[in-house]
Amino acid sequence: MNLDKPLAAGLLLSLTTLTAEAALTPGFSIADGQPVVYSSVSDITWTGDANLLDSLVTNQGYSTVVNAIIAASPTIYDTPDSGAYSLSAGDFSRISSGVVTSWFGARAFTTYLNSINYAGSNQWALPSAGANPQYGYNPTGSQFGQLYYSELNKLAFPGTNGSNYGILGNGDFQSSGSVGPFSNVQSYVYWLGTEFALYPELYPDSVWVFDTRTGDQWDGSKGAHLPVWAVSPGQVPAVVPVPGAAWLFGSGLMGLAGLRRPCKTG
Repeated sequence: MNLDKPLAAGLLLSLTTLTAEAALTPGFSIADGQPVVYSSVSDITWTGDANLLDSLVTNQGYSTVVNAIIAASPTIYDTPDSGAYSLSAGDFSRISSGVVTSWFGARAFTTYLNSINYAGSNQWALPSAGANPQYGYNPTGSQFGQLYYSELNKLAFPGTNGSNYGILGNGDFQSSGSVGPFSNVQSYVYWLGTEFALYPELYPDSVWVFDTRTGDQWDGSKGAHLPVWAVSPGQVPAVVPVPGAAWLFGSGLMGLAGLRRPCKTG
């Protein structure tokens, strides 16, 4: 039996996807069935939902989730100014693509995930910018930079054809979609957990951020409201991985839809 072009294209697409994301292992936590993705490059586990805070709000209600986060971590201590910051509802807000938060709210969100043992882990945190954070494109020591460039194989601005840059691959700003094994990925600016310590006396309110719109890493104000994406060190225990064959099968079905069987006439 010969395979026609649609099926061959579907299989080729699936093989390309598997190669491009070979360092990422999607799975589900046995603890609560939540989707997670293990990164072998950074040796960390990402939540499978890249906008988990907004998803929780959608399912449980804005006030319920925000109040629970504040209750779990009413005070955030930061450096280099070593201040004690009192969290409030004002640290959370909505934009068109979902719920965003200040850096203090993002820190508190990870503490909340730890308090509920989300996906079987109590070590959730914001991604690190690395031991020696760097400005600009392809920050090799950054966990977010490693995900963007090494694992998702995304392009920095302006891309090879001018518009195929950004984490969504289309140059869109302030939008979201599925990318690789992740859902609700924001084309925006995400918080990192590393504070900006280059000039602490001049910028005590600064922290590193990663811009998924352009692939750029820079510093931003802790009071800005941005999306949050949590990570846990190592591979989250008790995870049932999604077999690579399942990805191949799922993508191949798209090609099978175009398979035609000759039919007799007359």
